[in-house]
Amino acid sequence: MLVDDHVLLRSGLASLIRGFGEYEVLFEACSGKDLIRQLKEFPRPDIILLDINMPDMDGFETACWLRRHCPEIKVLALSMYDTDSSVVRMLKNGAKGYILKDIEAAELRAALDSIVEKGYYYTDNVTGKLIHMITGLDEPRMRVRLMTLSEREVEFMKLVCTEWTYKEIADRMSLSPRTIDGYRDALFEKLDVKTRVGLAMYAVKNGIVRID
Repeated sequence: MLVDDHVLLRSGLASLIRGFGEYEVLFEACSGKDLIRQLKEFPRPDIILLDINMPDMDGFETACWLRRHCPEIKVLALSMYDTDSSVVRMLKNGAKGYILKDIEAAELRAALDSIVEKGYYYTDNVTGKLIHMITGLDEPRMRVRLMTLSEREVEFMKLVCTEWTYKEIADRMSLSPRTIDGYRDALFEKLDVKTRVGLAMYAVKNGIVRID
């Protein structure tokens, strides 16, 4: 099963996977809520290729739901981002692997085969991020904070480190200024910072933004 809110990408993935010959795409969904609805109507798949950044119910929430209600289904996370917090959070929520949307077809095939044969797919990159998350953070509270950041919050923090105004950031993220204010205020509280500069410093210190 494929779960992604981008129709063109989802259709392309479906065609690619069918072309492998040994896999059948039972159905497609555009969000976590759509997935739950369809699971009640169609046979349950062996693998769910799950996008992280979706409206209504994102990949993190959806993975948690699947872990509780459909533990037999293997979740392979799909994302545009490979931040430590996203990778670790998805694996913690029950995903059996994590791949990026720009991978080659051969790696996607290898990931699916590994999920079937071994029950998981961990690349060297993912393993390295797990090790870094475990050993690279001395402060336990900092580790918890990183793992609770959503992909949209990470995206917002990256844009905070630019010269764009909050209104321009809202336009860039296709969100209302009020929603952006909500992201900012939530991050102030979650990360225990008080200013935009504080958010930017946190992003740099924790590798969310790199300064060359």
